[in-house]
This record gives sequence, structure tokens and C-alpha cells, in this order.
Amino acid sequence: MTITVRGLEEIKTLAGQDLGASSWLQITQERIDAFAAATGDHQWIHVDPGRAAAGPFGGTIAHGYLTLSLVIPLYHELVDIQGVTLSINYGLNKVRFPSPVRAGGKIRLAAKVVSVEDVPDNGVQMLCDFTVEIDGSAKPACAAQAVYRHYASTTQP
Repeated sequence: MTITVRGLEEIKTLAGQDLGASSWLQITQERIDAFAAATGDHQWIHVDPGRAAAGPFGGTIAHGYLTLSLVIPLYHELVDIQGVTLSINYGLNKVRFPSPVRAGGKIRLAAKVVSVEDVPDNGVQMLCDFTVEIDGSAKPACAAQAVYRHYASTTQP
């Protein structure tokens, strides 16, 4: 279920909230190959199913940065922020990839808002703890803390 907030004051109410988990998303070999083409990272563990079958993971795996990039659409399933003029990804405090995502596997995002603080220029900074879970695995694919900034003009749009 998506949580909708409107404006900076409502964003502040998210501090400390568990946002729940997104739906499951299957990671296909086609998605992995498209990511390899977009980034130029064609390492065999990602794009060569024959060679990867005999490798350490028993098949191809998603790039860690592919997994991280999918946080964005999965996060938007959890929270809909309205009433701001600009939202930006300000960065990441920490990222780890404890377990690989095998081609054909499913992931979902679990998220918690750690804090929301005022920043200059009529904005707020939001820290979110993200865990990308793998269906059937005790270890996550990714654990990250993201920093977002949301800005509003003096007159809300």
C-alpha cells in the first residue's frame, strides 16, 4: 500500500516510520543484459549463462548497481510525495551487497524512514534505510541508506 504525503510538513511525519515492503520484481536475464549494455559492464558472471553455470554462483547474477538502481521504482511503490517542487537523490551514506541476485530471482524493497530534518532553501532531508530482499534467501541483496532532499517554494504547487 502506497503512503501519500503532501508537502514538507507531511513528509516530516514519516520520520521513524516503517514503509513496509514493495511487490516482488523478477530479475530477468534480459534486464541484466540491458544493464550491461547501458553501463558497459559485460563481466561473464552477468552476461554469459554458459560460463556462469560453472562459476561460483551456478548461473548469471545481476550487477550490484542494477539491484541498487531498482530501489527507485520499488521505493515509489511505497511512498508518493506530492506538493513539492523538487525532489533529488542527494546520495548514499552506505551501500553493501551481501548476497547476489541470480537471473530469474525475485527482489523486493523494505524501507524505513530514519529521520527527516529541515535544510536551507525551504527543504527537508530524509534518510531512508533500504533493504533489498531476495525471495527465498535469508541474506539481502542490498542494504543501503539513501539521502533524499525535497524542496518546496513558499507557495506550494
